[in-house]
Amino acid sequence: MAAAVLVPVKAFARAKLRLAPALDGPAREALARHMATVVVAAASPLHVAVVCDDDAVASWAGAVGAEVVWAPGRGLDLAVVEGVGHLASRGFQRVVIAHADLPLATSLAELAGGTGVTLVPDRDDDGTNVAVVPAGSGFCFSYGPASFHRHCREARRLSLGPTVVRVPELAWDVDRPADLVLPASGPVPCD
Repeated sequence: MAAAVLVPVKAFARAKLRLAPALDGPAREALARHMATVVVAAASPLHVAVVCDDDAVASWAGAVGAEVVWAPGRGLDLAVVEGVGHLASRGFQRVVIAHADLPLATSLAELAGGTGVTLVPDRDDDGTNVAVVPAGSGFCFSYGPASFHRHCREARRLSLGPTVVRVPELAWDVDRPADLVLPASGPVPCD
């Protein structure tokens, strides 16, 4: 039980509100569910846990074979801390935290090796799309604008690196309407 993947998932009905100029509510919900499913599939063959506070997300997580870590009212940073702690208590030594809005995600298991902190920034080197941390390190997460830089500082504070890995498929997250057109492949599918 060396590594597991943790996917924080916001309620599908409340996800991706910044896409409202391009997509109505049902389309945003379908897109959020589709992207989260892609991320869970990219975790194979590792154990996957979804940290959430929404019944519909918990039901979806069970249907796609993921463990549910219930973290109501925590906000993203504390929900991730709780999820990492839960996986540590289950005996996992490393946790790959992958966000649910990565429509091109593949091969998350390839990032699980190593001993320190591995960070995969978004394509602007601003956000942290994927972070790999030792489960018992006490890493303090700080998501939002410029999170990549804060997470680099946190890794250095803990003397755990970081190792920065740039993976184009993991750098593409969907936050703005322009992000809906994927490089060289057209619009993000939301079936």
